[in-house]
This record gives sequence, C-alpha cells and structure tokens, in this order.
Amino acid sequence: MNSSTVRTLLVRGMLAGLVAGLFALVAAYFLGEPHIDAAIAYEEAHSHEHGGEAPLVTRGMQATAGLATALLVYGVAIGGIASLAFSFALGRVGRFGPRATALLLSGAAFVCVYLVPFLKYPANPPSVGDPASLDKRTALYFLMVLLSLLLAVAATTLGKRLAPRLGNWYATVAAVAGFASAVGLAYAFLPSLSELPKHFPALLLWEFRVSTLAVHLVLWSALGLTFGHLAERALGSAVRAESDEKGMESPSAAAPAAN
Repeated sequence: MNSSTVRTLLVRGMLAGLVAGLFALVAAYFLGEPHIDAAIAYEEAHSHEHGGEAPLVTRGMQATAGLATALLVYGVAIGGIASLAFSFALGRVGRFGPRATALLLSGAAFVCVYLVPFLKYPANPPSVGDPASLDKRTALYFLMVLLSLLLAVAATTLGKRLAPRLGNWYATVAAVAGFASAVGLAYAFLPSLSELPKHFPALLLWEFRVSTLAVHLVLWSALGLTFGHLAERALGSAVRAESDEKGMESPSAAAPAAN
C-alpha cells in the first residue's frame, strides 16, 4: 500500500471518527447524562461540605460543549489511529475485504481498549468516591489497557504460528483461550479498588456503568461501519486510478515494439 493511499485512508479514518463521535455524543447525552446528574445530586445531598466555591465550569457546560468536545476529539483521534492499523492489517488477517477488516478491527479494539479494562476497573460516576484514589485508579486503568493490547498482540502471533499445524479454526480457539486466560491472571494479580460510598444506590451505579458501556459500543460500532464504507470506496477508486494509469501507459510502451 503506497503512501498516498495510506494518507487517503488516514483522512477517511479521521472523518469516520468524527461521525462516530457524533453518534456517541447523542448516546452519551440521552443515556449517560441523566445518571451523572442523579449521582451528583446524591453526592451533594450526602456531602458534609456546603457552600463551597462555585465550579469554574458549570454543569450545563460540561453536559453540552464539554461532552461534545471530548467525544469528537476522541473520535477523530481513534479514527486516525484505527486507519493506520487498518492499513497494516488489510490482507494480513485473512481474506477479508475492507469492510470486514474495518469491522473486525473496531470489534477487537472495543474489546481490548475498553471492555477488558472496564471489567476490571468499571467506570464510576464523577464526583462520587474518594478523590485521593483517582491517580491510582487512572494508573491501574491504563496499565490494564496496555496489558490488554500486549496480550492481544501475543495471542494473534500465537494463532498465526499454530495455524499451519492446527488449522485456522483451532488456532483461533487456542489464541482466544490463551488471551482470556492471561487476562484472567491479570485480573487476579492487579489490585481491586472500591472507592464508592457504602450506601450509594446500586441500581444507579449499574445504570451508569451500562450506559457508559453502551456509549463506547456505539462509538466503536459506528467507527467500524463508517470507516469500512469509506475505505471500500477509497481503495476502489485507487485501484481504478492505477488501472487507468496502466492503460494509458500501455499504448506508448507498445509503440516502440511495433516500430
């Protein structure tokens, strides 16, 4: 794949990420924000500090412009990264076309980048919990993301090496089982955190975490579908352009031979 095609895919990936960010924004606004408001109301009702300083950013600004900026920038960033991964993976992960490859990559990214770390360190509503543990929780979360990605690469390598002996099906099963086992060991050895108040409503916590999971599922699904469509069209145009160039060159190349 030449540099111009990779550059085209990068632009398409960032555009797909922007579209995915818009879908995630709608999901977050209608699914997540009501639970955040309820969690903040609970924390304020049970807080012993009253009459504190006014926040620099109002809650209304956080739920609109702040949320939109965060999700759209995040969508564009992961769209660009996903396009580079797509450029490398296309044709190397099986006989899949651009759309199927994009969906496979977005599904794998959702599992490795979000789902695996989420199951160990699920999201908590903002303003709820011990602020002193925030740095530790953030460090452990990103450590889990890094471990998940490294284990996914190791599992993919294992599957490729086992494929000639076991066949694609059993090699894939062995790779997935190895990945799940390694993730289970990481879950067991990494420390667990419990910073929420004892009497925090369990239903509210569950609904918040499910809505957070749904927002990321929407984001990665929209990214895979949108980028798959754009990549299919971009690569088709590139193939047609290359064919046209060869067709234009062939008469001139044949002329000396005729003489």
